[in-house]
Amino acid sequence: MTRPIQVGIIGCGGIAFGKHLPSLTKLEHVNIVAFCDIDKEKAERAAKEYGAEDAVTYEDYIQLIEKSPVEVVHVCTPNNSHAEISIAALRGGKHVMCEKPMAKTVEEAQAMVDAAKKYNKKLTIGYNNRFRPDSQYLKKICQRGDLGDIYFAKAHAIRRRAVPTWGVFLDEEKQGGGPLIDIGTHALDLTLWMMDNYEPKSVMGTTHHQLGKKKDAANPWGPWNPNEFTVEDAAFGFITMKNGATIILESSWALNSLDVDEAKCSLCGTEGGADMKEGLRLHGEDLGELYTKKVNLGPGGVAFYDGDTESDAELEARMWIESIINEEEATVLPKEALVVTQILEAIYQSAKTGKAVYFD
Repeated sequence: MTRPIQVGIIGCGGIAFGKHLPSLTKLEHVNIVAFCDIDKEKAERAAKEYGAEDAVTYEDYIQLIEKSPVEVVHVCTPNNSHAEISIAALRGGKHVMCEKPMAKTVEEAQAMVDAAKKYNKKLTIGYNNRFRPDSQYLKKICQRGDLGDIYFAKAHAIRRRAVPTWGVFLDEEKQGGGPLIDIGTHALDLTLWMMDNYEPKSVMGTTHHQLGKKKDAANPWGPWNPNEFTVEDAAFGFITMKNGATIILESSWALNSLDVDEAKCSLCGTEGGADMKEGLRLHGEDLGELYTKKVNLGPGGVAFYDGDTESDAELEARMWIESIINEEEATVLPKEALVVTQILEAIYQSAKTGKAVYFD
């Protein structure tokens, strides 16, 4: 590259400051030159801390798309605006990284896939848990066939108490749902990716609004307001794939359980199994005996040295930008994220009707 990629950020809130901006600024071939937020002060703060010298701020994302010299746009806004903004950016000739979940509805997600194809631009979704060291290693194990045919899996997204009380997380209109669409989406994406299976047959689901009704509840970010808690606090899905494989999805921001895991999966195949429960564990049988192997993914062996590690967010950003520079496929494909949205929407639909949702 003879010149850096010009990037614009739409939505300068927590996920932009916590993930996108710090990761992008570490990349040699990136300049963040445009920032947009409906709260102008947030955009100005982001530009001051992370922007190029000539960075420009906007309150209207259309102005950023039409007037700034950006080639890539990162969409970091509430779920109900993901599709609208992403499609506008794609139409404007920009590559798009959209935060998860892909969209609030399947219809919107499909429109995003169609727009990326129509305008011949890259679209990816921010499923950063694929880029953790344990995820990267386990994916290679699955690709090599060590587990055989994976026919049963669990997608884990359970918190004992960790309800996000800031932003719009509790607002069903803006988010489309609660923990299922917020953290369940990460666990499901990870599970489908490991299985390399994107053909669901049917879904049964339930949602619960139980602990969200409690006043003065224990919570690391302070008690939530039950009157503002308009989304589910727990959701569960039973997913059957066309090849007969079964996936159980569990998600909750607040559940009376000590079995707590988030953005993890358990896999059971014909040749072996794996889980992320206590680090990355691989298990199976060999020479007539059962074995369990715990994988050490740290540098190890050298005193006073922790290694040159890259966070999942940093690796995600680097691989995304490299996919643009090298004209390669992004790690997270829009057609894969679309299936995640289809399954999540089916769980919500099944929970409302009490009936299974069948695909095709």
